[in-house]
Amino acid sequence: MKIILSGGGTGGHIYPALALAEVIRKHEPNTEFLYVGSERGVESNIVPATGMPFEKLTVQGFKRSFSLENIKTVSLFLKAVKEAKKIIKDFDPDVVVGTGGYVSGAVVYAAQRLHIPTVIHEQNSVAGVTNKFLSRGATKIGVAFDAALSQFPKDKVFVVGNPRAQQVASIKSNFSWQQIGLSDEKPSLLIFGGSQGAPPINLSVIDAMQEFNKRNYQVVIVTGPKRYENVLDRLTTQPADNVRILPYIENMPEVLAKTSAIVSRAGATSIAEITALGIPSILVPSPYVTGDHQTKNAQSLVDAGAALMITEPALSGKALLLAADSLLLNESVSKTITEQAKNVGIRDAGDRLYALILDAIGE
Repeated sequence: MKIILSGGGTGGHIYPALALAEVIRKHEPNTEFLYVGSERGVESNIVPATGMPFEKLTVQGFKRSFSLENIKTVSLFLKAVKEAKKIIKDFDPDVVVGTGGYVSGAVVYAAQRLHIPTVIHEQNSVAGVTNKFLSRGATKIGVAFDAALSQFPKDKVFVVGNPRAQQVASIKSNFSWQQIGLSDEKPSLLIFGGSQGAPPINLSVIDAMQEFNKRNYQVVIVTGPKRYENVLDRLTTQPADNVRILPYIENMPEVLAKTSAIVSRAGATSIAEITALGIPSILVPSPYVTGDHQTKNAQSLVDAGAALMITEPALSGKALLLAADSLLLNESVSKTITEQAKNVGIRDAGDRLYALILDAIGE
């Protein structure tokens, strides 16, 4: 089988595609993949590092308000579709899979014009602009949240989950908290605002530091590389022996496997990882994303009893501490949320999406 994958702009579009490829290779080791991404997107660094063949297109997103830049956007899109058609004809895939981002719009649309089966995957509870555009011509559509079902043609959309969940759930972790000077015997709270960090979460941690120092559970704060020094400078109370402040964590999936509870944004990839492992979570959705989809992602877990949520306007050191204590000092609450998180998580998401792909190409 030959498959073209396309998704870009953020890790939330890229990692599910790479996780899917990993699953498919387990089923069909001889599958040939080609990844088509954007020239300036982070996928141009992430994908080649995996050894997967990679082709670049030049695209850019639409401005939400009226702008002459949108004329350039349309021009680049049409040029990208033309170039994508050539790439597709040369590679001759059985199916083209899009996981979101503007570049996947050009690639999947080009495949649809060439009458090649296409599958799109929506990771969030609110469908992205690109996937909405592609949905009418798509052969099959996989979504990660039930809430996204109503946003696509009902005859071809299915809940499959996020392939990243299956990838994370299968990881064998050798991580030990002793590697950063903590104990493997104590409950551990991981506070992580994404790879670049989240200033509002960092500020709440600074406010709560004095109390975190007194807790009998461990606290690990990941500030983001560019915000690390700022957090250290603003601390009025230095962290105690049970607290660690780090700029970044390289082996996040392995660390997650040893985490008792987590404070996190509510991006699709984060939620997939958290639910796959059944980690009790305090979700702080970013209000600055399209369609406020992180709040809707988080709410879906809260409604299922699978997470706690603090909205950004309500976030403070006190609110963070109360939520953390409820998870780490109340075993019954933690156990219930763990069980519900596991129920929500779809651990065979990659297999489900693979089955949808086979259905799309008639196998």
